[in-house]
Amino acid sequence: NGVTEILQKDAASCMTVHDKFLALGTHFGKVFLLDIQGNLTQKFEISPVKINQISLDESGEHMGICSEDGKVQVFGLYTREGFHENFDCPVKLLLYEKNWLNRWKTSTLHEGEGTITNVQWRANLIAWANNMGVKIYDISTKQRITNVLRDNVSLRPDMYPCSLCWKDNSTLIIGWGSSIKICVVKERGHTELRDLPSRYVEIVSAFETEFFISGLAPLADQLVTLYFVKENSDHMEEEFRARPCLDIIQPLPEGYEEISSDALTVRNFQENECRDYRLEHSEGESLYYIISPKDIVVAKERDQDDHIDWLLDKKKYEVGVIIIQSSRLHVGTLYFASRKCQKVLGKNMELWENEVYRFKTIGQLKAISQYLPRGDLRLRPAIYEMILHEFLKSDYEGFATLIREWPGELYNNMTIVQAVTDHLKKDPMNSTLLTTLAELYTYDQRYDRALEIYLRLRHKDVYQLIHKHDLFSSIEDKIVLLMDFDKEKAVDMLLDNEDKILIDRVVEELRDRPELLHIYLHKLFKRDHHKGQRYHERQIGLYAEYDRPNLLPFLRDSIHCPLEKALEICQERNFVEETVFLLSRMGNCRRALQMIMEELEDVDKAIEFAKEQDDAELWEDLISYSIDKPPFITGLLNNIGTHVDPILLIHRIKEGMEIPNLRDSLVKILQDYNLQILLREGCKKILVADSLSLLQKMHRTQMRGVRVDEENICESCHASILPSDMAQNFSVVVFHCRHMFHKECLPSPGTIPGVQFCNICSAKRRGPGSGILEMKK
Repeated sequence: NGVTEILQKDAASCMTVHDKFLALGTHFGKVFLLDIQGNLTQKFEISPVKINQISLDESGEHMGICSEDGKVQVFGLYTREGFHENFDCPVKLLLYEKNWLNRWKTSTLHEGEGTITNVQWRANLIAWANNMGVKIYDISTKQRITNVLRDNVSLRPDMYPCSLCWKDNSTLIIGWGSSIKICVVKERGHTELRDLPSRYVEIVSAFETEFFISGLAPLADQLVTLYFVKENSDHMEEEFRARPCLDIIQPLPEGYEEISSDALTVRNFQENECRDYRLEHSEGESLYYIISPKDIVVAKERDQDDHIDWLLDKKKYEVGVIIIQSSRLHVGTLYFASRKCQKVLGKNMELWENEVYRFKTIGQLKAISQYLPRGDLRLRPAIYEMILHEFLKSDYEGFATLIREWPGELYNNMTIVQAVTDHLKKDPMNSTLLTTLAELYTYDQRYDRALEIYLRLRHKDVYQLIHKHDLFSSIEDKIVLLMDFDKEKAVDMLLDNEDKILIDRVVEELRDRPELLHIYLHKLFKRDHHKGQRYHERQIGLYAEYDRPNLLPFLRDSIHCPLEKALEICQERNFVEETVFLLSRMGNCRRALQMIMEELEDVDKAIEFAKEQDDAELWEDLISYSIDKPPFITGLLNNIGTHVDPILLIHRIKEGMEIPNLRDSLVKILQDYNLQILLREGCKKILVADSLSLLQKMHRTQMRGVRVDEENICESCHASILPSDMAQNFSVVVFHCRHMFHKECLPSPGTIPGVQFCNICSAKRRGPGSGILEMKK
């Protein structure tokens, strides 16, 4: 369930089990709450690093989480209230308690012996492990009562961590490396030594194993162990050693007895180590959870069902049948017995048929239906038909289920079709029977009959049936039915298969249903503006009748519709916006503008239209029409400033005319003008600043030092720029263009006094060189 998706992107690091749910921690610092089936119910982003351990209280309302970075968080699962503590390193064991003021009081239970790697709390006893060993603390007396030392100190504790498990309120099981110890906390009784704790610990069993322990859990008086096989166990194959094993062992005072052993093939087991596995258990249901980075396995105790399976696998049929018969008497169900028929009867067809008739005599054919052979071994068709008839008498849903699950060749299809038809005479509108009949027709490849039923039922599988069996030729006369069922799906299917159902054929079928024809042609136009061009003239009327909002976009995008016909339809229906567009498209912009102003009386739209056309005559018409209409003048003053000089409009306003909001309009014109001035000044400042910055950068670049060495030559005599004898006096001239000359090799000065040109690149320059640097010894 949810675990599969979680472990595809992340890896499990720990888990804890509660009667109500599971809490799973991961390497990416997340905690997921799951139900017992593994479905995700909640997710918490806890830390950027691995979660090491999770603890839950008995009520399942509070959770404690410890992460790899030493951060511990405790909070309510429903309130998210609580506290968290940060440590530089988890080397302290702290106990938080609330005092009578409801404040947290902190007590240090242990520190100074390195990292604490595991903590387990049961009743009044707290057990924890560090690199030195395991300690137990009694909360009721506030005393530490024992220290169980680690046995094999040569094993790295980070590679072979300590496993702690409370069997009950006083029994602690410790597994570390290859060592297992069972410790019982007991009352000391009366003693004269007052400094001794009132309790002590007795190790009732201690032994070494042949494997490395990854987890421990109690099973009655036995132990469930999850372990890694030791590398030096040569008697085991390499693949077996790589897999984790789940054993049940019986502890003895100085050893143990192995009861059972299972090697588990978990995902990516070849890459895992001893520390990568955890074992958790649920006391209420005797469930055991094996946690690995990429897999979680649930183990449970076997029941009588498993026992019978084992007997049948071992071919102990007589014992198995006795138990089955006992189950019939005591459990009162035949389903358990019928399920065992698969193993008891095997591939003996005669035995199978005899058993089926035995079930028939006691009126329980339904019980054995799902277990009948349907693979290589098949019974006579009459057997399957007998069971189908039994379901058809009283259970239409069960009958339909068998028809879907059983291959059609198990029975005579025509016989069952006739039986279903007879039942439909009594109940002609029964959707279950009709659907099943359609499926039977499909098995028999009578797709036309099946299609008729699906369309009659408006069944969702009708489109799947058409595609799967290529029934496009069969639906040419059923297009109206398909569109009445689901317009969107039908049109998409028709357009996706234009090569099988031609556009002309669809239009012909929909000629008497113009509303459906419009939907089809509209979607066709959206896909390709040219495929249905012969129907664009018809579409004008369809859009006008059924979909006016899309008429104007259609007129804009189509280059095939006749404009005169479109104009006629729009004028008949008084569609002003569409008429305006058509008039402008036909070149009659002045008439279009006149309609906007006279019929729509929308100055903003008129201004927008004039802007789109960008025609001086239109602006003149607009001003002339608006000059005696104060509201229009206000709109023009507010909007035409970027296209027409407002002074031209202001000069034509009659004296004494009252114009609404004239002051605001004039202020806006002035503000717009000021804004333009500010923008120009701002641009000028930016330009000057950029020019100055670039000039300074150029100056700094030209003033940089120039390296001169033996590899440089004089551009005039082509000799080395430096003399072979550096003791001699010499002068070198370097132009800013990086050409170098001996001073005596320089050409004569130019016509401009004080300006020297580079002899090499002067022809490429329109002005003097970029400067001269002269160096003298």
